[in-house]
Amino acid sequence: MIQLTAIEGIPEITPGMDLPGLLAARAREHALAPGDIVCVAHKIVSKAEGRMVALADVTPGPEALELAQTNTKDPRLLELILRESRKIVRRRGSLLVCETHQGFICANAGIDASNVPHGHVVLLPLDADRSARHIQTALSAAVGGRVGVVITDTHGRAFRKAIINVAIGIAGFDAVVDHRGGFDREGRMLVATEQALGDELAAAAGILMDKGGGYPVVLVRGVDTQPAPGTVDDLVRAEEHDLFRTEAGKG
Repeated sequence: MIQLTAIEGIPEITPGMDLPGLLAARAREHALAPGDIVCVAHKIVSKAEGRMVALADVTPGPEALELAQTNTKDPRLLELILRESRKIVRRRGSLLVCETHQGFICANAGIDASNVPHGHVVLLPLDADRSARHIQTALSAAVGGRVGVVITDTHGRAFRKAIINVAIGIAGFDAVVDHRGGFDREGRMLVATEQALGDELAAAAGILMDKGGGYPVVLVRGVDTQPAPGTVDDLVRAEEHDLFRTEAGKG
């Protein structure tokens, strides 16, 4: 049976805090055990790593100022979006769908203004896989065995309404389970079945990660994973294999 438990007692995170050590202490109180998976909302990771920015400290460059002529967003926010993006994939009104430097396709390069002081925004971690490894090392040492870690963020989807939690950092297990070469119940060989386990775990944890609830960490128990270093790169589709990321529709 799969169990999900929101880990309580996570304080407000500030830059420089020892987040891995804090999570290890809290997880022990919730009887974290080898084989468990801990899902962590990226916002507390970003805050601990100093990825919170005051808009007052941002000076828009020429590209941001030009973009602001046809976009209602604050030019300072547009400057941050441009800095955090490899490129803008789609534009419609004030909506900007970007490809981040990490390779994610998401609105506003993943920049978020919820649950931060007024006039501030939070950026994605520079390397969420590395952040996940640091947390995983602390958690695994605390319980004396392998623990998986998923760092999550909420993304929209091109062909679905609303947002859903997805994995942006993985450590301790493979983010994708390859079922190709296996067989279904009728004996037919599976030729195209790959399971996005990292995203499934993030989505499940998202049920408990309400933005107003104050539960940014969720323990998942009862999911079988195989030991592996883990990386979110396994979940990111390369552009050359993307049928929908074309030049059409950017205007």
